[in-house]
Amino acid sequence: MKISLNWLKDYVQLDASVDELSRAITFLGFEVEQVIRTGAPKLSQVFVGEVLVRDKHPNADKLSVCQVDVGPAGGVKTIVCGAQNYQVGDRVPVALAGAVLPGDFVIKQSKIRGQLSDGMMCSAKELGVSEDAAGLLILDGRPALGTPINAVLPPGDVVFDIEITPNRPDCLSHLGLARELAAWFRQPLVYPQERFHGELPGASHPELLRNVAVLSPEDCPLYTAHVIKGVKIGPSPAWMQQRLQAVGLRPINNVVDVGNYVMLETGQPLHAFDARKLGGQEIVVRRAADGEKIVTLDGKERALTSRMLVIADATRPVVIAGIMGGENSGVSDDTTDLVLECAIFRRQSIRWTSRRLGLSSDSSYRYERGVDPHSALEAAYRAVDLIIETAGGHVVGPAYRLGGDVPWQREIVVTHGYICEKLGFEIPAPEMRASLEALELGITREEPTPSRGPAWTVSIPSWRDDLDRPIDLVEEVLRLHGTDRIPSATVLSPGLVGDDDPVVLFNRRVTDYLVGHDFHECVNYTLRSAREISTWVSQTAAAELGLSNPFIDDQSHLRPTLIVGLLETLRLNQSRGVPVSRLCEVGRVFIEHNGQNFECAAVGFVIAEPVGERRWLARNAGDFYTAKKHVTALAAAAGIDLARQPLVPAAGPYFGWQEGHSAAAGEMAAGWTARFGLLNLAMVKALGVEGKVYAGIFAVLPEKLAADTARRRYADFSLLPAALRDLAVVVDAAVPAEDVRRTVAKLTRTALNHAFALESIEVFDVYQGKGLPDGKKSLAFSLVFRSTERTLTDDEVNAVFQRVQDEVTKTTGWQIRK
Repeated sequence: MKISLNWLKDYVQLDASVDELSRAITFLGFEVEQVIRTGAPKLSQVFVGEVLVRDKHPNADKLSVCQVDVGPAGGVKTIVCGAQNYQVGDRVPVALAGAVLPGDFVIKQSKIRGQLSDGMMCSAKELGVSEDAAGLLILDGRPALGTPINAVLPPGDVVFDIEITPNRPDCLSHLGLARELAAWFRQPLVYPQERFHGELPGASHPELLRNVAVLSPEDCPLYTAHVIKGVKIGPSPAWMQQRLQAVGLRPINNVVDVGNYVMLETGQPLHAFDARKLGGQEIVVRRAADGEKIVTLDGKERALTSRMLVIADATRPVVIAGIMGGENSGVSDDTTDLVLECAIFRRQSIRWTSRRLGLSSDSSYRYERGVDPHSALEAAYRAVDLIIETAGGHVVGPAYRLGGDVPWQREIVVTHGYICEKLGFEIPAPEMRASLEALELGITREEPTPSRGPAWTVSIPSWRDDLDRPIDLVEEVLRLHGTDRIPSATVLSPGLVGDDDPVVLFNRRVTDYLVGHDFHECVNYTLRSAREISTWVSQTAAAELGLSNPFIDDQSHLRPTLIVGLLETLRLNQSRGVPVSRLCEVGRVFIEHNGQNFECAAVGFVIAEPVGERRWLARNAGDFYTAKKHVTALAAAAGIDLARQPLVPAAGPYFGWQEGHSAAAGEMAAGWTARFGLLNLAMVKALGVEGKVYAGIFAVLPEKLAADTARRRYADFSLLPAALRDLAVVVDAAVPAEDVRRTVAKLTRTALNHAFALESIEVFDVYQGKGLPDGKKSLAFSLVFRSTERTLTDDEVNAVFQRVQDEVTKTTGWQIRK
């Protein structure tokens, strides 16, 4: 926000230098991004002159040869000029030979189209006063000839470009920042004095405004309207134009300028209607209808929705509430009767509408951050005074005030000892009290306490809604005391030994693993679109994951998986021709289970077929087992042995995966879940990703990571040789190999009866075809036996192996393939 120093001086006496003011603003908690100096710089050899003669240039149609008297500064000079906005007798700035104008433009005596010119008559832009370069600067008041131009031009200004923090909307105004500086320099603050206080001496004129209705009071807790009759639209006074121009606003007319002036002075946005343009002489504050349209002041037609608040007349919306007026509702050159609006709108509604329409204004900027409803009427009265002063007219009835009847009262009790304890050093109680009172935080009661000094009951003004706890007052005291005055001291702190949070440790381990396997780490938004989420979870789950008040449609749902974000990243890289095939991400996901959302720590990855790469040796990017291997390693980082967990096909409720080529393990009831395999080919293609994509994701509840786990201890191993046996079993083709492996392992351990150990059992061959009945397959397993005490003999191993074969055929109905 731009703040004018000259404007600030209307409210508080500031004799400090610009550097001291910048330092004060910074220590008060605001960042000074830039200091801009306006007005004419110190100019030498530039004087007041009067045009005595203006003749046409003999060699140029658009130039004139003038005789200009600069008085004691040099007498009568001949000057060639191309401007057209002056006449004989006008007094203008004259730069003589040797003058240096802004931009290091040196004035010399020279010939212009064959005619000698002794200098230059200047425009406002050439003097650095303003951007007006349309013609010469005509000096008002007929200053004395030969007067140095700096003595005639208005003094310059200093403008501070300040970043106001979101919690301090009260400082989005000159009066708000003046209040802060008055407290810092311990100077009195002078408030503008209103002459109008709501009285209506004239007769009522219902033909100008018949009715005001607020149909959405939750979005508009306060709405006021005052009627001013008999105004005359014209330019605003020079002092007001200078104030607005200093902070970057273009003057428009006296009524519009008053609205902008009061907004920049008090922080309260206003809007002036032409009374005769209000259909039915009625104002209705309501929600728009879906599809309703309005053409705003920028000339664009905008389609509205039922979540957007508008100010309407009896027939149509005329203003997008708190953001921008309609093209045909504001004042024009022939306006004579006004309706002045001053209102408070719910900040969430303004923010949502502004983002949805892509439309922002000075008004919406303030409403989004919060406007003090208890100072709104004072701003309205101030605007009425200035309109009558600059445009004439008088206030007539009826006046309307709807809402705003909730009184403000907030008090915080804090002790001197509490503030000193939190600061870590002593500040005298009188200085603390003076600091609070300088910020207009009134002390309504002071009581002594036995050990903590005086206890103050502090009354919080309505514009300081950010103050609601004793610790907030500690910050206020420190701001005015100055953080640069905090005494230096040795920091004494006990050394604490502790591990990082389990989630952090998990994230670190899995990231190191994946990056070490040539994956590129990504970071995507936690919020995703409804369309995207629908490809991954059921409608019920999507409804549970939806936000009740999303800012934008593309970020309306909590993400249930990391895979969709990685696919988007993959598509972006493929479209840019970047040869990346392995991506990973670590972050939070939200998994719906039985109507409840669980926030999980998750890690995911995708492995894509190389697209467009030219290599001398083509290599397979990965397959189902590659994804399984990585998910097994990721689960192990959370203490989960995936090899001991049952796997099921990722079908049915598991959206996004290709049936028959993907698997799932775990569930939220156990505190974790895993999915891996080939992603749904149609989904991948619809997202614009080329080729097959294998993926994996592991999600675990944080408390599962934090649970105490037994430390892994060294276990002795056998140095004796193993005994190997192969077993081929004929089963139905639909039976998963893992189910067969687990059954054979269980029967083998029963047959062993602890005589020695079954060290492992693994599938090494799968066969379907000639020699087997239709619908059957052969699974071949390698069994490894070992003892820790002796070398196993063939006889004892064969005896066990035979019992295993007998039990398989007896209990399962499977056939042993010889």
